[in-house]
Amino acid sequence: MCCLSTWALLLALGVTTTAQGTWRRDSLRVVRQNNPAVYHSEDNYEWTTWFNVDHPGGRGDYEQLDAIRFYYRARVCDAPRALEARTTDWIPARNTGEKTHAEPTLGFWCANAEQAPGRNCSNYAVRFLCPKGNTGSEGIQDAWGPWSDWSHCSGKCGLVAMQVRSRKCQSQPKQLDEQCSGPTVEGRACKGPECPGTGCTLHCEMGRVNAECDTCMCQDHIVLGSVRSAGGLPAPGATILRFGPSSKLLTITDHNGHFRIPGICPDGNATLTVQLRNHAPHAVIVPHSTERTSVLSIMLNRAEKLHVVKNPENKARREGQTAALCCKVGGLPEPEDYQWFHNGSLLDRKQLNYDSTLVLRNLSMEQTGEYYCRASNQAGAIKSKPAVVTVLGKDQPSCNPKPESYLIRLPHDCYQNSSDSLYYDVGKCHSGTCAGQLDNGIRCKDSVAYCCGVAKMEEKQLKCQGYELPTMVVTECGCQKCVETKVIVRGRAVAADTGEPMRFGHVYINGARVSRTGYKGTFSIQVPHDTERLVMTFVDNMDKFVNTTKVLPFNTKGGAVYHEIKLLRKKEPVTISSTELNTLQLGEVEGQDPIAEIQIPPNSFYKQSGEVFVGNVKASITFLDARDVSTAAAAQSDLNFIGDEGDTLPLRTYGMFSVDFRDEEAGEPLNAGEVKVKMDSTQVKMPEHLDTMKLWSLNPDTGMWEEEGSFQMEKKQRGKREERTFLIGNMEIRERRLFNLDVPENRRCYIKVRSFRSDRFMPSEQVEGVVVTLINMEPTAGYSSNPRAWGRFDSVITGPNGACLPAFCDDQKPDAYSAHVMANMGGEELEAVPSAPKFNPNIIGVPQPYLGKLNYRRSDHNDPKLKKTAFSINVAKPSPNTAEELNGPVYSFDQLKECEEAPFTAGHFRFTRVEGDRYDYNTVPFNEDDPMSWTEDYLSWWPKPMEYRACYVKVKINGPHEINMRSRNQGGTHPKTVGQLYGLRDTRSIRDMDQSTVSAVCLEFKCSGMLYDQDRVDRTLVKVIPQGSCKRDNVNSMLQEYLVNHLPLAVNNDTNEFTMLAPLDPLGHNYGIYTVTDQDPRTAKEIALGRCFDGTSDGTSRVMKSNEGVALTFTCGNREVTRQSVFQALQNSPGQSPARAVRDGRGRKQRAGANALRNSRRRSTRNPTATRTSG
Repeated sequence: MCCLSTWALLLALGVTTTAQGTWRRDSLRVVRQNNPAVYHSEDNYEWTTWFNVDHPGGRGDYEQLDAIRFYYRARVCDAPRALEARTTDWIPARNTGEKTHAEPTLGFWCANAEQAPGRNCSNYAVRFLCPKGNTGSEGIQDAWGPWSDWSHCSGKCGLVAMQVRSRKCQSQPKQLDEQCSGPTVEGRACKGPECPGTGCTLHCEMGRVNAECDTCMCQDHIVLGSVRSAGGLPAPGATILRFGPSSKLLTITDHNGHFRIPGICPDGNATLTVQLRNHAPHAVIVPHSTERTSVLSIMLNRAEKLHVVKNPENKARREGQTAALCCKVGGLPEPEDYQWFHNGSLLDRKQLNYDSTLVLRNLSMEQTGEYYCRASNQAGAIKSKPAVVTVLGKDQPSCNPKPESYLIRLPHDCYQNSSDSLYYDVGKCHSGTCAGQLDNGIRCKDSVAYCCGVAKMEEKQLKCQGYELPTMVVTECGCQKCVETKVIVRGRAVAADTGEPMRFGHVYINGARVSRTGYKGTFSIQVPHDTERLVMTFVDNMDKFVNTTKVLPFNTKGGAVYHEIKLLRKKEPVTISSTELNTLQLGEVEGQDPIAEIQIPPNSFYKQSGEVFVGNVKASITFLDARDVSTAAAAQSDLNFIGDEGDTLPLRTYGMFSVDFRDEEAGEPLNAGEVKVKMDSTQVKMPEHLDTMKLWSLNPDTGMWEEEGSFQMEKKQRGKREERTFLIGNMEIRERRLFNLDVPENRRCYIKVRSFRSDRFMPSEQVEGVVVTLINMEPTAGYSSNPRAWGRFDSVITGPNGACLPAFCDDQKPDAYSAHVMANMGGEELEAVPSAPKFNPNIIGVPQPYLGKLNYRRSDHNDPKLKKTAFSINVAKPSPNTAEELNGPVYSFDQLKECEEAPFTAGHFRFTRVEGDRYDYNTVPFNEDDPMSWTEDYLSWWPKPMEYRACYVKVKINGPHEINMRSRNQGGTHPKTVGQLYGLRDTRSIRDMDQSTVSAVCLEFKCSGMLYDQDRVDRTLVKVIPQGSCKRDNVNSMLQEYLVNHLPLAVNNDTNEFTMLAPLDPLGHNYGIYTVTDQDPRTAKEIALGRCFDGTSDGTSRVMKSNEGVALTFTCGNREVTRQSVFQALQNSPGQSPARAVRDGRGRKQRAGANALRNSRRRSTRNPTATRTSG
C-alpha cells in the first residue's frame, strides 16, 4: 500500500492533463486544456489522491469504494461523480485490453476469471472526482516530516518511468487521521537515457526482432480474427494495421470479415488497429498466450460525426480585462485539432496558445467582434456558432442609458389627445449582454450573467374618461443581473393522417428518456440549460407509429413554445423469405410510379449477433413521399448535414423511408447487408440533381443527416421496348432505420416574416414566440401556382424583430422554387394578409414591383372558403442590380445579419394574431412573449419571473347583449401597494349556444400572494365592473363564505359591481375561481381559461358553459346604446386607425333591439372571437 499516492503529484506537474480512462455517471468527457485556470462544468469538483488497496493476486484486483473508505474515510466523498483507473505502469485501463468494471459509486474491479487464458489482471490504482472541499486533500501539514530524495529513474533508453519520494507522519497514532491528511508517497515522470544512434536496441521477450527493428516477430504464431461492423454485420474490406509510431498495413478482411496474420507475437504487447469506412478505429491487444494460434473477435462502432456540444458564449468586457471562450465538440474519434477565428480570420495558435479554449487577456477595443471555433479530425470538421465579444472603454457605459421607444395600448376609454391615439410610449431597455462585476476566475461561462435592463422608472398619470390611469415609464437603462427564466417546449404528438394521439409514448433527448406523452398525446419539457439545438425523439410503445426525431426551435429568452408533432403511421408488414430476392417499392402517390425500390439479395439478413438468418421475415417499410404535400409536416429532423469544412448545409429531399425487419417467429429485429436502392431518374425533375443524389441516414442523437452512399447511373430494360435510367445505390441496414433520398442544395435565401397582435401592423404590437414554418415547393414547369413536390421543411421562432426563414431560391427563374408559409402560436394558427379581392402592397408589407415578381397569394386567393392561415410566394433571389429588391423581404444567404437586423420599414411578410374581445393593461409594462422584460417592482402583475400564477373569475350575465366586463386590480393589504393600481383586464362576454338571453365571461384578475421581494403577501383588491346598465344578482355561496371567513372583508355597497379581496387559496370550480401556476404566462392563462370555460377544476373546453362553475351573476338591461366605445369600434372595424375610431365612435348612435342579438358561435379559449361576427 506504500504506492497508494504514487501519482498524486502528476496532475500538478502536468503529466496527465487528460482524464483518460475515466468513467462518469453522466457520460461527461474531460477535455484537455492548456489553461488549467479555466473552469469547465467541473468548477466545483477536484480529483482525489490515487488509491491502491488491493493487488491482482487471487480473484483479481478489487479497488472497491467501501474498502477505500475503510482505510481512508476522510479522503473520498459520499457520491463521487467519476473515477479514473490506471495500472502502476501508468497505462489507462481502457488501453490494457483487459475486461474491467467501473462505477463511481461502487469502485473499480478486474476479475482474473474474465481475462484471456493465461492472463491475469494488472495492478490498478484509482482516483475519484469529488466536490471541492470533500476530498480530504486539505489537511494540517505541520505533523508531516520532510520529503525524502527522489528515487533513481529506472527508465530504459527512450522510455518513460517513474521516480518516487516519501515522507512520514510525526503525529501521535490517535491523531494520525486528523493531523496527517494527504499523500505519503508522491511520484513524477522521468525519462530514461538517450538511445544510441546506431544499431537496434529493441529487446524481445518472445520471438525475434524484425528487419526494421520496430517490432517482435514469432514465425510459428498465427492470429485469426473476424471483424463485424456496427449492427453485427460482417465487415469485408476492413484494414488491419500494426499499431505504433509508424502504422503498417498487415492485411484486409475477406468477404466474410475474416483475416489471418502470421508472425505476431502473443506477448501481450502487440496492438492491432482495425479501420473501416464510417466506423471508428478500434485498437485490440493480442493477448498473452502459449498457444500457436490466437483468435480475435472484433466488433466495430459506427463513427460519430463531429457535433458541437457547447458553443462559445457572448461576452462583454472592459479594456484590460480577460475573456475565455470555450468550444466543446463531441465525436468518435474525438477532435484532433481546434482552430479559432476572429471576424473570419484565423488566430495565431502560437501567440494565443489555444486549444478548445481561447483566452483573450488584456483586451483592447480592436478585439471586439465575432469569434468561432473549428474542430476537426480525420473524418471531417465542424464549426461552432459565433460568439460576440464586446470590448468597452474603461469609463464607457455598458448599456445605452436612453430607453428605446415602446408603445403600449391604453384602455378604450383612455384616448390621448396629445398623441392623437390610444398608445403611449413607456420605453424599454435592450436586453443584451453587458459588462457587470466579475469574479477572479477565468470561466467559460460567467458565474453571474449581466444584461441591460431597467435602472430607473417614474410614474405618470394619464387622463382617461372619468379617472386617471397610472403607468410606469422607463427613464434610464443600466447593467444588472439577468432575469432568470425557464424555457419550455410543449405540444401534442399525433398521427399525420387522422390526428390520433400517441398515447403514453416515450420522449428522448440525447438518448435519455426525459418524459412521456399523456392520454391525448400531450407533452411538456423543460429545455436543459445551455441547450443549443433541441433534438427530441418520440417513440411509440404501441408500435403504431414510426419513431420520429424532430429538431424543435425554442425561445432562448424563456417561456413556452407549442409544437404539434406529426407522426407517420407504420405500414403493415409483409412476409418475405430470407433466401429469395425481394423487391420492395417506395411510393405513396396514387396514379404515379414509385420513386424507388429496394432490392434485398438472398441470404442478406443477419441477427443482432451477426449470424446469418434463414426463415421468414416480417418487413415493414414506411415511405414519406415528397410528392404528397400533406406529408411535409411529418418530415423528420430539419434536413441539414455537416459539410467537409464544418458548415451546416441544407438538403432537399425526394423522400424518406423507415425500415423494420423482424424474425416472423421470435420477433427479433434483423439487420440487412448489401441492400440495393434503385431510384427512377424520371422522378427527378431537376436534371442537375441527378449527379448529386445521395443516400443519407439520420443520427437520432444530433438530428443531423449523415451520408450512407452515392448513386451510379444505369440503364435498365422495362418490358420489351421501354428502357429507363435508374440511379443505383448500395447500403446496409444496421442500427439506424431512417433513410433519405436527398441532394445538397446551395441556392439559398432568407425570407423575412413578422407577426402582429392586430391588423394595425404597428411595430410595438409585434408578437414574439410564434412558430413560423416554411415548406419549400418545387413547381411544375409552366404552372407556378401548382407545386409538384415539397423539398424542405423549416421552422423558426419570431423574436422582437420578426424571423428569418431559410428557403431555396433561384436568381434565373423566379418560379424555380416556391414557398408555403404558415404561423402558429400555442396551437392557434395566425392569419396571413389577404391577397384578394384587394391586393394592397402596403398591408402585405412588400412594395411593388418586387411583390409582383414574388407572386404573393394567400391560401384563400382562389377559394374564399379555404383557410386564411398561409401564403405562398415564388422565392426569387433579389438581383444586386435592382435597387427595389435589396431591401427585403428576400435576402441572399450571406445576408442573414442584414435580415435579422432589418428596420421595420424594410420589406417583410405579415401574420396577425386576432386576440378577440380581450384587453390587458399592466401599470408596470411586461411583454408576456419575452419573460426577460420582467421588472422588479411592487406593482408588477407577475411577482416572480419563473412562476406565473393566472387567476380567473367566472361571471354569468342575464340579458340580451354581450357585455364588456372589467376587472380593476389594486393593492389591498400590502403597505407598499395599498390603493395603487396593478392593472386592468377587459373581456367581452360570450353568448350561450342554447340560451339567447344568457352569456358568460371568464375575467382575469391579479392573484393574491407574495410580491416580488417575497417578504409579505398582498390580498389584491379586485373590482368586477360590468360596462353597462347591470345589477349584481348573486354571489356564489361558497365564495361568499370563504371571503367572510378570511378577513378583512371588502365593502360591497354598490350593486352595479362586485368587490373582493382576492383569495390566497386556489379555490376551484365550486367557488367559480380558477387558478393555474406554470413556468410560462401564456400557458398558465390558457389552461385556466380552458377550465373556466368548462366550469371544472380539471377539464378543459373551447365552448363556454354559461351555467357551470359560476362565481357571480349579473342582470343587464336592454338599454339604448348612445355611444359606441373605441374598444367596440376597433373590433368592428379593425382596419381603422385608433384616432379615426374615436372620432367615428363619438358621433355615431345605434339602436339595439331584439334583432340586434349577436350571432355567437363556438370560440377558442385562446381566441374566443375568432369565428364570431360582430353586429
